[in-house]
Amino acid sequence: MIDLKVLRENPETVRASQRARGEDEGVVDSLLSADERRRSAISRADTLRAEQKVLGKEVGKAKGDDRTALLVKAKDLAAEVKAAEAEQHATNDEVQELLAKIPNLVHPDAPVGGEDDFVVVKTVGEPRVFDFEPQDHLDLGTKLGAIDMERGAKVGGSRFYFLKGVGAQLEIALLNMAAAQATANGFELMITPTLVRPEIMAGTGFLGAHSSEIYHLPNDDLYLVGTSEVPLAGYHADEILDGERRYAGWSSCYRREAGSYGKDTRGIIRVHQFNKVEMFSYVKPEDAEAEHARLLGWEEEMLAKIEVPYRVIDTATGDLGTSAHRKFDCEAWVPTQQKYRELTSTSNCTTFQARRLNIRYRDENGKSQIAATLNGTLATTRWIVAILENHQQADGSVVVPEAMRPFMGGLEVLR
Repeated sequence: MIDLKVLRENPETVRASQRARGEDEGVVDSLLSADERRRSAISRADTLRAEQKVLGKEVGKAKGDDRTALLVKAKDLAAEVKAAEAEQHATNDEVQELLAKIPNLVHPDAPVGGEDDFVVVKTVGEPRVFDFEPQDHLDLGTKLGAIDMERGAKVGGSRFYFLKGVGAQLEIALLNMAAAQATANGFELMITPTLVRPEIMAGTGFLGAHSSEIYHLPNDDLYLVGTSEVPLAGYHADEILDGERRYAGWSSCYRREAGSYGKDTRGIIRVHQFNKVEMFSYVKPEDAEAEHARLLGWEEEMLAKIEVPYRVIDTATGDLGTSAHRKFDCEAWVPTQQKYRELTSTSNCTTFQARRLNIRYRDENGKSQIAATLNGTLATTRWIVAILENHQQADGSVVVPEAMRPFMGGLEVLR
């Protein structure tokens, strides 16, 4: 959640952020009003409790009719205290409910607008010019015995698939390469739970506008994660850290893809289940922007290893997730679609998630402060699309990028 201090001292900043996201800015005034009522209720309850304490001492000293009168007064005062405390709890609940409705404040330099209003930060590499008609990843994967969508649908329904043979090898190699890079750069590798409790899912900001995309198991009241960002954020909930932390989470991920009917129904671009290695950092808030740049750099390092053209975009405010302050996506060129498609994203979530999950660190004076959290994709199943299409040959074989070959047992060409 956002910092109430920011709201009180500069509400226009919060209103501007809401406008940039296309969200209701009226919630800001509602929250300010609720916060004022809460603070008034707290003050009244504190005053009445202080009076109650003084009166208690007077009752202890009084005798006879004076004591009887004071006891009557004490009874009335106790009722007032109870009412004031009830008001305090009610206004606090209202504040928390309204706070939960406000997404993270957007970065002042993030482009304003919707999904198509991103800004291209840079483009790396040139799309390949083929001297034959390129096949799409599904045709290639099917002929190579790497992807089986038909049996995936038979077993799990639409948007499920089997990776087999060289397809399974390719994904394992890709994820292992990501894990090796992450650990070489100081990340601790983790295999994370894929089911989490509601408070962890809510704490990361995924139970708001995007809740329809998440699988919920009502009998257990657990959620299937769409990214290991969720369990990695919850890993240090209600803890005080003694320094920065970097984790790389390897997990299966699940997304309902609600609202995507008819989009990317062919192949493995938009599916219900996939695997991913995700970077996750806990840092001091003042170090968050620099860490964001580092995460983006590590993503680009991975993309260079698969030798595909890509671009980096600064995501527009209306397309940011609830917890993101700013987000950069890396999109790889997909030849048969003649466009760039997202392979990675990295988000600076500032203190938004840590404030919800009560994650702190000790500053140089030993005082606990709210930490900042960031995340960034290092590899996912979708990368196979870019690898197959960009490295295909006229005979339907696919050249394995050189950096991946050690993770493929030295295999150079998929046939």
